[in-house]
Amino acid sequence: MEMNASSLNKTARFAGLLYLIWIITGLYAMFYIPSKINTSGDAVTTAHNVLSNEFLFRTSVINDVISCIIWVFLVLVFYRMFKHVDVRQAKLLVALVLVQIPTVFFMEAFNITSLMIFKGEILKTFELNQRQDLAMLFLRINDYGVLTLEAFWGLWLFPLAILIYKSRFFPRFLGIWLIITGFFYLGLSFTSIMLPQYKDMVLNSVFALPVELGEVAFMLWLLIKGAKLPAVNSAVTQT
Repeated sequence: MEMNASSLNKTARFAGLLYLIWIITGLYAMFYIPSKINTSGDAVTTAHNVLSNEFLFRTSVINDVISCIIWVFLVLVFYRMFKHVDVRQAKLLVALVLVQIPTVFFMEAFNITSLMIFKGEILKTFELNQRQDLAMLFLRINDYGVLTLEAFWGLWLFPLAILIYKSRFFPRFLGIWLIITGFFYLGLSFTSIMLPQYKDMVLNSVFALPVELGEVAFMLWLLIKGAKLPAVNSAVTQT
C-alpha cells in the first residue's frame, strides 16, 4: 500500500531528523575526536594521548555504535519511503548499509582492545614497548578499515540517488548531487589505498567541500521541506 501525501511527508521529516543526528555523530568521530586525541604519532606519544583522554576515547566508541544504530533505522525509513518507487534499488540501498555494520563493530572492538593494552590490563607478560606496538597495530587496523568503508559510504548513495531521481518526491538535482558525492567517496577510498600520497590533495581540493555537502543538502531538504507526491500521481489518486 502506497503512502498518502501526509504520511510521506511525516516519514521524510523523520528521516531528516535521523539523518541530522547521524551526521552529527559522524562529525564528532571524524573531526572532534581526532582534534583532541592524536593517534598518528609514535606508540609512546599515542599511548599518552589515549590514556590522558581515556573517557573521550571511550565516548568515540559509544558514538560509533550509536551512529550505526541510527544508520540502520535511517535506511529502513528510506526503504519504507522508496519501496514503491523501485523495490530493487530500495533493497540494494538497505543491503549496502547493513553490510557495513558488522565491520564497524569489529573495528570498535579493536579500539577497546588497544585501550586495554595501553592500560596494561591484558598481555601483562609483554614488555611495555611490545604492548604499545601491538596497541598501535590495532589502531592502524581501524584506520585502514575506515579507508575501505569509505568505498561503501559512496556506494550506498548510488541507489539512494536513483530513488530520489525516480521518485520525484524531491528535486532531481539532489539525486544528481548525491551521485557525485558517491563517486567522490569511491575516489577517496581508492586513492587512500592505492596512492596514499595523493589523499590530502583529494581531501583539500576545491571540489571536496561542495561535493561532500550533498548529504547535508538532502538532510536539510528532508527536515525543512519534507517530501511531496508528484502532481501526476496526485491526479491519478484523485480519479
